Amino acid sequence: MSATAERAIAPSTTPATAPAPDMAPETARAGVADPGPLGLAAFALTTMLLSLANAGIVTEAGATAVAMALFYGGLTQFAAGLWEFARGNTFGATAFTSYGAFWLAFWWLRTAPGLAEDAGSAGVGFFLLAWTIFTALMTVAAAKTNGATLTVFVLLTLTFVALSIGDLAGAAGATQAGGWLGLATAAVALYTAWAGVTNATWKRDVLPVWPRG
Repeated sequence: MSATAERAIAPSTTPATAPAPDMAPETARAGVADPGPLGLAAFALTTMLLSLANAGIVTEAGATAVAMALFYGGLTQFAAGLWEFARGNTFGATAFTSYGAFWLAFWWLRTAPGLAEDAGSAGVGFFLLAWTIFTALMTVAAAKTNGATLTVFVLLTLTFVALSIGDLAGAAGATQAGGWLGLATAAVALYTAWAGVTNATWKRDVLPVWPRG
């Protein structure tokens, strides 16, 4: 995979992603714990590692992000999305399964022989642009969740915008900016996951997430 293509994908970017831990499901079922914090943590840590590489802070972190993308950002986040389906949470299910699939696609792009080279910067750029559009649409829905989740999606949209420009225009500065935005996204997502676990465990609002619904 080309160096440009390797640097260009960061979300979670993604990709992603990241419903609110305290977001009430539409028809929550007894016995199913809130999978939101798990999905958010998987998204946050994978995004953090890849963003460290994209920002040029620790380039070696990009290699560890590939393994994380398969097992934690991908499979674990995808599973969290399926549990959100069981709880009746349409937003959480759509977000987690989508961004889990994003990380699985990233892992495949980095590990399948010749795939990244065939895609080139243009292919990767449009891949990122597609996720930019999806994330922007999800941001509209996130406006009815809480302030923490909305902030995650706003930052993630900006991250994808910067990374898309970085690949489509060959602008290394945009890719680096996307790395820094990705780190901010990861930090807010990790806080939101922490709030979800802490508030559920303590059975009261210890850490605020600023509900908006």
